Amino acid sequence: MKRAWWPLAGFVLLLALLGAGLGLKPREVPSPLIGRPVPAFALATLEDPARTLGPGDLPRQPHLINVWASWCVACQSEHPLLVAFARDTGVPVVGLNHKDEPQAARRWLQRHGNPYRMSLLDPQGGFGIDLGVYGVPETYVVDARGVIVHKHVGMLTPEVLRDTIAPLLVHPDG
Repeated sequence: MKRAWWPLAGFVLLLALLGAGLGLKPREVPSPLIGRPVPAFALATLEDPARTLGPGDLPRQPHLINVWASWCVACQSEHPLLVAFARDTGVPVVGLNHKDEPQAARRWLQRHGNPYRMSLLDPQGGFGIDLGVYGVPETYVVDARGVIVHKHVGMLTPEVLRDTIAPLLVHPDG
């Protein structure tokens, strides 16, 4: 008789594990770079490919690094929000153009507006690997010391900007 309960107990355990899995947020993958400086890089700019920038050229105030590409459909959806955010808040937004064609990226910004104080070219995605980019779009919040304080995977929404990103930008350590 006791042997008949084992399959039922296994089934109940399986349901409990599946239920716990449903409560997880797979988009909230913690970044090992949280609390660390932006990795070293030397990348050309979209505006002037002959000009190379490094971490010392990033804004010395809280800012965003937004990973985007002209081929990214979700980037197009979040882009008007980034344009309005940069315009309305004055918070510098640095673009990291990921695995894209520079000409296509320039046309895309001309067509949709340019929220970026500077756009860095990462055509092979090498810096993206150093930064821990899973895909586009992604957004990093960087404090005035150049330390990554938050990573958002996926498209920004008004709620994410208001409830998660903005508080990090006004905090003394953010």
